Amino acid sequence: MGRILMQYLATKTDPVLASLIDSDLYELKLATKKLFNDATMLGGIGLGTSFLKWVASFAAIYLLILDRTNWRTNMLTSLLVPYLFFSLPGSLFQFFRGEVGKWVAFIAVVLRLFLPKHFPDWLEIPGSMILILVVAPDFFALKLRENWVGIAIDLFIGCYLLQEHIRASGGFRNSFTQRHGISNTLGIIFLIVYPVWALVIHH
Repeated sequence: MGRILMQYLATKTDPVLASLIDSDLYELKLATKKLFNDATMLGGIGLGTSFLKWVASFAAIYLLILDRTNWRTNMLTSLLVPYLFFSLPGSLFQFFRGEVGKWVAFIAVVLRLFLPKHFPDWLEIPGSMILILVVAPDFFALKLRENWVGIAIDLFIGCYLLQEHIRASGGFRNSFTQRHGISNTLGIIFLIVYPVWALVIHH
């Protein structure tokens, strides 16, 4: 009798246990799926921000090179130096802020002081950029760079340069039709895309 009772209880509890286990597995599956989706979304946002930061930095470098070679605009392109300071990707920033940057800045200062005739004009802005990276206080290099303040400064610089470029070109449409117009205008637009994206994501 006892054996039959135990078998009866086992058949009654097995479906209950099975349904509980199925329910737990289903909840675990949902939690895993939600975790994966959140991680993917966060990783995509972080990857997008990092990618746009690299694009904006290369656009700023491209515009600086262009300005020193054949663009020769009257815009205040030296504003690209603080733009690069705040938007340069962390790995490059630390590389130039370290020993390499110190040596480059030292050589640039020595050449500028003692051999000014052998110091080309086109090296003025890059030399200033390296010098600022090396000597900037930690307040600017660590706090403001990783803060919304640095992003807002980049946005202001990008908007200023875009409106100056459009005004100098005689309108938005003309800014694309002039010599190097498309590359110049797109380069300045890229300067704005990164800070806008970063401000939207961080706030």
